[in-house]
Amino acid sequence: MKKYSQEVEVNGHLIDSMILTKIFDKIMNRGGEFEILDLKVGKKKKDPSYAKLLVSGKNAKHLDEITDDIHREGAMPHNEKQVKLKKASKNMVMPDNFYSTTNNDTWIFHNKSWIYVENQMMDKCIVVKKNRAFCVPIRDIKKGDLIVVDEIGVKVSPPQRPREQANIFAFMGSSSSSERPTQHIAKKVAQDIVQTTKNGGKIVVVGGPAIVHTGTANSLAALIKQGYVHGLLAGNALAVHDIEYATMGTSLGMYVHDATLAKKGHRNHMDTINAVFKAGSIPKMVQQKKLRSGIFYECVKNKIPFVLASSIRDDGPLPDVITDVALAQREYKKILKDASMVIMISTMLHSIATGNMLPSNVKVVVIDINQPTVTKLMDRGTWQALGIVSDVGAFLPLVAQEIKKLK
Repeated sequence: MKKYSQEVEVNGHLIDSMILTKIFDKIMNRGGEFEILDLKVGKKKKDPSYAKLLVSGKNAKHLDEITDDIHREGAMPHNEKQVKLKKASKNMVMPDNFYSTTNNDTWIFHNKSWIYVENQMMDKCIVVKKNRAFCVPIRDIKKGDLIVVDEIGVKVSPPQRPREQANIFAFMGSSSSSERPTQHIAKKVAQDIVQTTKNGGKIVVVGGPAIVHTGTANSLAALIKQGYVHGLLAGNALAVHDIEYATMGTSLGMYVHDATLAKKGHRNHMDTINAVFKAGSIPKMVQQKKLRSGIFYECVKNKIPFVLASSIRDDGPLPDVITDVALAQREYKKILKDASMVIMISTMLHSIATGNMLPSNVKVVVIDINQPTVTKLMDRGTWQALGIVSDVGAFLPLVAQEIKKLK
């Protein structure tokens, strides 16, 4: 064995999920070398494969860099070792050399057994309590918490290519494109929405105000009414524009149905905010029958939870909007708990924020007319997202139509 080398092993669907290829690429991109010591390929579709590699670097630091890269693709040191833990010295302070999580399923080797890490998110630390382990953001760290340091005893499992019949998510991590056949993709997305709901899965929508501007608010409202949306995450703008459209027929003073400007339409935006404050909240506005249609009307009537997170640019904001960013993040996370599918529609910042809270096994669809918005989400770590570069005003009604056909 070379002086600066280490044996690693990896299990799973290594060939068709391209895990082994990614490991080879990462080693070579770092300028390292590898030797395949053992390779057992599964003979049937559901059979896992196994590989043992000897990975070599130029020096100890170089080897550490390589093993750090491939660890995140599921490659583990050959010999199991107990995870290393250190106590937090004070609230909201992690130990030096803390383990920074990925959004992939993770286990730690503790007390001679593998423990699954709960609440998986990227860029967090792992806190161990008795025989359980949790992904925890820095703000929730308490003095004395036992936190995982280094990568010893930590196992990561990237998502495998689905074993079922190929669907729209069969090739996760594919790049976004505006040249894909929109009708075909809308049909596939509709099939996944219907199947996820039929299987008892949870679908969460993350939405921006373009849903209203482009005239597709009715399509989203219909999906909520029909039971295909189980949570809604947004900012102040989507709610204000949706209620303006539902009560006045305009969005930022423009009539949505024919794109003409309303007389004194510039006031409609602020009139809407004022009307919600008069009622006391969005649910109270529905109860008082001052809001009778729209996205948020359907959320209230069908008891679909929603969270509105504030930004510094908001007008108002509405009384339902959470202005404490840390609190809004926690409330977003509650809605996302156990989500099976997340549909992100024309909102870059809320989509990226939501993506950072999701484990990589959650199906993600991101729809935006702006390709940089779609690709930026994937570049920020939500690599499993299916990017659809399309006008939401055309795409979402297509999805709604396809769902209607399936029903």
